[in-house]
Amino acid sequence: MKNEGIKKAPVEQWLENSLSVQVRKVVDRWALTNGVKHIALMPDVHIAGLACVGCVIASENFVFPKAIGSDLGCGMSAIRFKEKASIIESKGAANLLMKKLYQTISPLRYSRQSAKSHFSNQLKGGLSSPELEKLLLEDGLLEFGTLGSGNHFLEFQSDEDNWLWLLIHSGSRFMGQAIASHHSKETLKSQTGLSFLIADSKPGQAFLQDLNWAVSYAAQSRQTIVSKVVSIMVEIFGVASDETSMIDCPHNFVRREKHFGEMLWIHRKGAISANIEELGIVPGSMGTSSFHVRGRGCEKALYSSAHGAGRLLSRTEAHRKITELQLRESMQGIWFDNRKIDAFLDEAPSAYKDISKVMRAQRELVKIERKLKPVLNYKGTL
Repeated sequence: MKNEGIKKAPVEQWLENSLSVQVRKVVDRWALTNGVKHIALMPDVHIAGLACVGCVIASENFVFPKAIGSDLGCGMSAIRFKEKASIIESKGAANLLMKKLYQTISPLRYSRQSAKSHFSNQLKGGLSSPELEKLLLEDGLLEFGTLGSGNHFLEFQSDEDNWLWLLIHSGSRFMGQAIASHHSKETLKSQTGLSFLIADSKPGQAFLQDLNWAVSYAAQSRQTIVSKVVSIMVEIFGVASDETSMIDCPHNFVRREKHFGEMLWIHRKGAISANIEELGIVPGSMGTSSFHVRGRGCEKALYSSAHGAGRLLSRTEAHRKITELQLRESMQGIWFDNRKIDAFLDEAPSAYKDISKVMRAQRELVKIERKLKPVLNYKGTL
């Protein structure tokens, strides 16, 4: 790898702990890559293949698909119900709600007939190629409105005044991966070996078109899940939602923004936009607090914030180190499907960083609007 004569991009950091050697190596590689102008590391930063979650990269006319991963448009949605959280805190209410969630919200796929009933036809015809349009109708349609697996979830929460909130974490599902794979064959190699597209080239414009489509797909998919849950709450408890409370924010995307007096491509992977007074969501783990925040518009951080607690242990390490008993103890007072407890070990609270430390580390980036605690957690993990 030849980097002679390359000026290393500045790296700003807001950390809750020191960087690991592995993260430093990955970040240094990006900082030495042609076209990269600035890097900001969030307190939830951790390794993710050739890039890092919790990393924001600013570039000139280059777009780096690996800098945002394949779950394009993945993000969070939240909405408040017009009722106190106590309405679902009893065993009977929690069991009824969980049963209805299983019946209504699919983790992975719907039947074709069911999918057609809620699919957004506005998404048709917006992709750059017939190949991707075909995949949309074959697979993207079936996964629209699904949670996904891994760290994706649906959670009912209680704020400081005991109002009931819904929080959803989901992305572009199959379509994000299909788009990333489709455009990978058009990429060029930087001098550090990282793949890129020239933003104003035909391949670059096609990728950006499909990326923006995926962000819209993911947002509409989350809205579909929200609508289904709102209907469940009306049906079971007669409880409506407050539509004015809705928050939605992606955390895997690229956008053209002005920073340091010039227009740059801002790549956010596991990071949310945190412009002045901009609303955002920073979740903890399935057993810890989450936060609604407002951005402070910190330019050194590229107007960004952490998107969550961030992993402390890899999934393999979590399954090796965390016991079922430890997970049960950390989930005291929170309803979840304990029949699948072994599948949830890699999502245990102790597999993640301390969200309170993450929030303290980014006090310069966001201010807390409200703090919420989990009441009932429905995971996409099968």
